[in-house]
Amino acid sequence: MIAFENVAYNYGGGELLSEVSLRLAPGSFHFLTGPSGAGKTTFLKLAYAELLPTSGHVTVFDREVRSLSRDDIARTRRRIGVVHQDVQFLDHLPLAANVQLPLMVSGKAGDTRDLADLLGWVGLDHLSDALPPSLSGGERQRAALARAIIMGPDVILADEPTGNVDWEMSLRLLALLVELNRMGKTILVATHDLNLIRQAKAQVATRVLRISKRRIQLAGADL
Repeated sequence: MIAFENVAYNYGGGELLSEVSLRLAPGSFHFLTGPSGAGKTTFLKLAYAELLPTSGHVTVFDREVRSLSRDDIARTRRRIGVVHQDVQFLDHLPLAANVQLPLMVSGKAGDTRDLADLLGWVGLDHLSDALPPSLSGGERQRAALARAIIMGPDVILADEPTGNVDWEMSLRLLALLVELNRMGKTILVATHDLNLIRQAKAQVATRVLRISKRRIQLAGADL
């Protein structure tokens, strides 16, 4: 589904990632951990072709990212939902319109009942007309998750989705991600929250990856 083969990435000040080889299999649940600045966000950007590797090969849905045209990349990204660490919304539009933006951009504005069902699933149906500045941190993160999955992606990539919320909301977001995985979605969550990883391991089969010294390693059982 998404595969890295001997991938390196250089920002210009030295290598950030080096000799990265791994595969995200369909239906798998991965965590990516490591200290701030280790390259977690960069790895995610490589996974959805926001960045191209300095060397090595990234393959997404059996296609090498360097071979993709701009239109190919746009089509590929419709199959990958991304929850960014710094959630951005259009503050002048109500929540429902913000969540529906990917459909509007792609010309696939769907049935409003589907949107209502999705907002209900993340517990935000009562806030469909609210403007983003009025939302709490947890509400913004759940809205970001709804927006990420509205196109029905095969893969969900989440960058520190619980970084700005309390533990109770972290567990609520995790429960949504676990449910998506049980529906067959491939999940990759970048986080430094080891308690969240431990909680997930008690609910679903997970693989924990750790960035250390520019490389990605399979973490041991000490988490």
